[in-house]
Amino acid sequence: MAFRGPRVARVWLWRWRRSPLRRRADVVEGWVLLGAWLLSLLVGVLAGLTAAHSVERQLDRERAEWRPTAAHLAERAPGDRRVGSTRERVWSEVRWQGPDGAEHSGHARVRPGSPAGSPVTVWTDRRGHLVTEPATESEARLNSSVIGGLAGLGAAAVPFLAGGAVRCRLERRRLEQWDADWARFDALRGRRTG
Repeated sequence: MAFRGPRVARVWLWRWRRSPLRRRADVVEGWVLLGAWLLSLLVGVLAGLTAAHSVERQLDRERAEWRPTAAHLAERAPGDRRVGSTRERVWSEVRWQGPDGAEHSGHARVRPGSPAGSPVTVWTDRRGHLVTEPATESEARLNSSVIGGLAGLGAAAVPFLAGGAVRCRLERRRLEQWDADWARFDALRGRRTG
């Protein structure tokens, strides 16, 4: 049977209990830790929800405003149509008519080897500028969740790290107080330690 060592009972909230060994720095440290944890939780949740809502709103707006538009290849697409899979795409110049009737051109991904004049579907915004295909509802939900989670973690790290810095400063001050107390004790006894 393996030796596990003595069992030590954990005392919850010991920094706030009355004790002759408790110092003021222990109480301050307890409040700093509690405040840092609560502030980290609050800031993280609020920042994450705000970022997620903002991203989802933007993606919903894109889905509502961006439209598929019929375009035609301006030149033969590079590559060989017979080689490769049907999912393979290459960049080629396309032309389309905008909502204002003006002719637009840009580059879009098309099947390799497509002849000039082939019809292609591209996505455009309200002004007729070429854009990417908007995210589906499920993709938008996933994107907003991931970005909201990352924003929440980043925002929660700020008060958490600030609380850790304050705690380190309190620890340094506590050690300085211990050194001063030991020096006084040694002076009373008439000798030096360390």
